[in-house]
Amino acid sequence: MKKKKEQNTLGKTLVEKILDKHKIPYTQLALPWEEDHHVAQLQVDALTTAKEKIYKTLALTGNKTGPIIAVVPLNHQVNYKLLAQASGNKKVGMIPLKDLVATTGYEHGANTPVGIHETHPHFPIFIAELAKDAPTLIVSSGKIGRSVELAPLDLAKLVAGHFASISEPK
Repeated sequence: MKKKKEQNTLGKTLVEKILDKHKIPYTQLALPWEEDHHVAQLQVDALTTAKEKIYKTLALTGNKTGPIIAVVPLNHQVNYKLLAQASGNKKVGMIPLKDLVATTGYEHGANTPVGIHETHPHFPIFIAELAKDAPTLIVSSGKIGRSVELAPLDLAKLVAGHFASISEPK
């Protein structure tokens, strides 16, 4: 007889399976989201988690390096000049939305440093320096509305990420 899955448990995403494989502790989270003009985004007003703890994964491109991944707090924005300097580029810019899935493998709202590193280990990943001293941070687990909470140092080690001053408050 087949066992029924618990209604309250979340199935594992690919990112969570990668974290399990590397024995990295994490907590599964489901965050509220909405679709606005065919683009998925967090429902910021409905969040019960502190915004500075939630990090967004942004895909950019540099004039010398090609794709670059930036992981910055939800209440911050990427400082292009600082990211260009940290990544060895003269200029960086966002990857157009129409090219996002082809570049990272994830749609807007689901980009995750863990999943991107798994499929594109040559993409440099930069994590906002202020995450370095935080006990945990929250990043997408590769599906819209799904996230994982883990230690920043564990994330950086897994994705060969570099902590750098790349963001500024909105």
